[in-house]
Formats: sequence, C-alpha cells, structure tokens
Amino acid sequence: MTVLVLSPLYPDDALGGLAVVREPREDVEAILTMPAFPVTGDDMDALPGLRVVATGTIGYDHIDVDAAAARGVWVCNVPDYCVEEVADHTLALLLALTRGVVALDRDVRAGRWDPRAAGPLRTLARLRVGIVGHGRIGGAVARRLAALGCEVLVNDVRDVGVPRVALDELLARADVVTLHVPLTRETDSLIGPMEIAGIKSGALLINTSRGRVVELDPLVRALREGHLGGAALDVLPEEPPPEVPQLPNLIVTPHAAWQSAEAERKAIADAVEAVRTALRGERPSTAVPETWETRA
Repeated sequence: MTVLVLSPLYPDDALGGLAVVREPREDVEAILTMPAFPVTGDDMDALPGLRVVATGTIGYDHIDVDAAAARGVWVCNVPDYCVEEVADHTLALLLALTRGVVALDRDVRAGRWDPRAAGPLRTLARLRVGIVGHGRIGGAVARRLAALGCEVLVNDVRDVGVPRVALDELLARADVVTLHVPLTRETDSLIGPMEIAGIKSGALLINTSRGRVVELDPLVRALREGHLGGAALDVLPEEPPPEVPQLPNLIVTPHAAWQSAEAERKAIADAVEAVRTALRGERPSTAVPETWETRA
C-alpha cells in the first residue's frame, strides 16, 4: 500500500502502517495532498495503480476530479474539520468591521486617542446579514448571528430549511454579505463587477470561503470609491499575494480561518483514514460525489 505524500504537513507519526514515498513511483496506490500541491490528470496517468487521492481540506479544486472520475479514482476531502473555526473567524471579522477594532487599534498605536477614528460604528443586533452558501459553515454562522439578534438572509442552491432569497435580492438588502461557498465552475467569480455594483451602498463584505469567489479589482475599486463600507478577506485569488491593497476599510488575514490545533489534527487524521479505507477496497465516507458513479 504505497502512498505518495506530497505535502510536508502530513507528519510521519500520522502515517504509521503505510509505505510512504515522497516522489512518484509506478507502484503508488494513493496520494495525500494539500492545496499547494495540485494533482492533475497527467499526474494520475503516471501512476497506473492509483486508487485514491485525499486532501486534508474542505476544498478540493486543486485536484482534477473529472480526470479522477474518468480513471475510477476516489477523491476524498475533509468536509467537517474546521466548521466552528471558520464560523468563529467570520464572526470575528464581522465584529472587527462593525466596531472598528482594527482601525481604532492602528490609530492608538500611531499615538492618537480618538474614539471616532474608525468612523461611525454599527450595532450588530440591528444588522441584516446575507449568507451566501448555507452548508455546514454557513449554517454555523447563521446560528451565531441569530443568537446575537441579527436578521439573517440566505442564498443557497439547495433546500436549506430556511427562507431563501435570490442572490441579487440578498446583495441589495443586506447590510453585511458573508460568503461560504466552495470554489466550483459556478462560483468562480460569483461576486464580480455587476454583483459588487448591486450590493447595498455602505454594506460590508466578508469572504472566508475561496479567494476566486470574489473578483478583487472591482472590490478594491468599490472600497476606494465608498460604495462599500468595508471588507474583510481571509482568502485571496493568489496566496500569498504579490501585494495587499492598503485601504483603511479593508482587513486581510492570511487564510487562517480554519486554524486551530484540533482542526489541524482532524484534517490530517481524516485524510489519512480515507486513504486507509480506500486501500482496503471500501468506499471512503468522505469521497466526493463526483467520483461515486464511476466507483459504485
């Protein structure tokens, strides 16, 4: 059971019982990867015995799933490892924007003492928050916001059990828009120039999903021109970015929303377990739906 481990994030003590290699070999049956190490159809062709590719992340857009399905290869992710962490981080960014936490801190460190340095602050309980994507993380964010007294709007392609609104209506009505969708063909550039123009004037935008869901240039223009009141991004289209726009109403964190010691352990353990399951000839519980039909 030879496993090609592409990322150094998988520690040796998590890989016991597996024959681990760090370079491709013809006898490789499984791959453990992370977003910094894409897996293409050509990579799969070089491994004729490949049976499964697992990533210790929720997103799996760094793996050519169509190529895997065509070759009868399972693709597995870890869909539930950082739900609470990302929901917490989203709430932290929302509070930082609405209460001016970052701007006030910067002002104090610059030697001033002005409680109005961040401009008008907002009362969280009076905000209408639009959640785009009501999966595990979007649902966890919605529960937090409801407990704090916010009105919540939801846009999702599925029947989520709560009233849904169209995306354009959500953008036009929400005081805050927060994004919790995977990166797919449909969500790539989901929030582009037209959508940003349709966001309620003065509203806030938060993205803790995938960087390419939001087009960065029109977002920066909307912030500079005052159409948006602020934005907080944990993800960017290119990471690390060549430069970060220096705007007082923009908060950027380094793709850290997922991070906790518990989440990191679960991500690694569940990805490794998916590989073990597949190599036993069983279907991993975290196999992505796109690869079910070819392996049913």
